[in-house]
Amino acid sequence: MKGEARSMLHDDKSKQEGHIWGSMRKTAFILGSGLLLFVAFWNSVTWHLQRFWGASGYFWQAQWERLLSTYEGKEWVLYIIGTTQVPGLCFWSFNGLLLVVDTTGKPNFISRYRIQVGKNEPVDPVKLRQSIRTVLFNQFIISLPMVVLLYPFLKWWGDPCRRELPTFHWFLLELAIFTLIEEVLFYYSHRLLHHPIFYKKIHKKHHEWTAPIGVISLYAHPIEHVASNMLPAMAGPLVMGSHLSSITMWFSLALIITTISHCGYHLPFLPSPEFHDYHHLKFTQCYGVLGVLDHLHGTDTLFKQTKAYERHILLLGFTPLSESIPESPKKME
Repeated sequence: MKGEARSMLHDDKSKQEGHIWGSMRKTAFILGSGLLLFVAFWNSVTWHLQRFWGASGYFWQAQWERLLSTYEGKEWVLYIIGTTQVPGLCFWSFNGLLLVVDTTGKPNFISRYRIQVGKNEPVDPVKLRQSIRTVLFNQFIISLPMVVLLYPFLKWWGDPCRRELPTFHWFLLELAIFTLIEEVLFYYSHRLLHHPIFYKKIHKKHHEWTAPIGVISLYAHPIEHVASNMLPAMAGPLVMGSHLSSITMWFSLALIITTISHCGYHLPFLPSPEFHDYHHLKFTQCYGVLGVLDHLHGTDTLFKQTKAYERHILLLGFTPLSESIPESPKKME
């Protein structure tokens, strides 16, 4: 009997081990296949983009050399245009369209994607004018001098107006590094501004908008604008000694992304603004941009328990997520 029991236990153990190893093999196969598919897809995408970049590279290189010849000896003019005027044009062009919706509620095919339903319908014109004045002050009186002061450091580290444009893969690497540096600096500076010592006198100004709109992405106290808006964005290009073309694209992209994060509309095919919108609503959650550091520090735990978290996805259809994933009736009351 004891021998039979031992034999049965041995058989059960063998079966369990076989099941475990089988599961591990299946998992390894699935993960390995997924990784291979991802690498193949990524290589395919980057190959096509690199091909396009390479095909048009001669054209852009020729245009850049023409600009350098035109502004020979005055490269700083090109630098000012690339770091302030082009990103500023992107910011105000996008926000100009959003302001039409904010102030009129039309067209309906955009306003129907509003995240905080019933808020800013329409936006308070007095509050809006005050905010725009602050944004313009931050752009011209703070951002412009800071970018000008950055020029000699970039010139010393690596001339931003050097003749050769960066390759496509180098720009992708720069973009990844810029994003990571901004995430770290923005998260910790932003969280520091929520300390009672700094919040009341500095950061509270930005949080006057509990239901944000795009243009208030730069509505902030001057100290906050320097520490939390400008420095995180400027640090990456300084560390990398980037070319002006990379800096221009990065600054423009950063302004578009922060506008989307504050716009108050979860629009189709654009990054989700639910994460930062929730921060404006609740103040003590969701401090970062990507959400990576919020996850590590546990500053998104309450957010993850909400419907807003379920809606924090890329909308690939045309039905507003406020309709497909509505708030619970109890919360709406």
